[in-house]
Amino acid sequence: MSTPQPRPRSARALALEHASEVFLFSSRWLLAPLYIGMVVALVAIAIKFFQELWHLISHVVSASADDLVLSVLALLDLALLGNLVIIVIFAGYENFVSKIAVARNAEDRPTWMGHIDFSGLKMKLIGSIVAISAIGLLQDFTEVGKFTPEEQFWRLMLHLTFLLSGVGFAFMDWLGEKRLILAKISHSEDN
Repeated sequence: MSTPQPRPRSARALALEHASEVFLFSSRWLLAPLYIGMVVALVAIAIKFFQELWHLISHVVSASADDLVLSVLALLDLALLGNLVIIVIFAGYENFVSKIAVARNAEDRPTWMGHIDFSGLKMKLIGSIVAISAIGLLQDFTEVGKFTPEEQFWRLMLHLTFLLSGVGFAFMDWLGEKRLILAKISHSEDN
């Protein structure tokens, strides 16, 4: 018994399918304003960074060593946040909207640009969150008496949650890559 051949689709059905695919593919541009908004957020981070830097410079003589450490940690925190925003803007835009053509042959193009997939973006994101959380936790511990032991406990638990989430994401990515490698090996052995 022979299997029935599928009926060819009409020109109208093919045109409708094509129009739907063009609409869906074009919808990715709805993300572009979000990335432009992230640039505005980056400007806000830069303004806050320079406010903190001015405060540090203007009070460096009268500040205690602990205050100096806290000010520098605040600057590091903002710099890491700025790096995170740049990574999300570039990698997100290139992965989900369009390639950034003006950066293709730029001498100072970041080496990671164009090479970070969604999994890599997720790992950089969680790594930055863990680093920012660690800096915040360090700031908390330098300000003895500011938080109750219960507040310190929950802040530490929050940091450990971020840390364990990062380890969990890394483990899932490792398992996914291992499964793909095994599938490729199995496929090549079948051929």
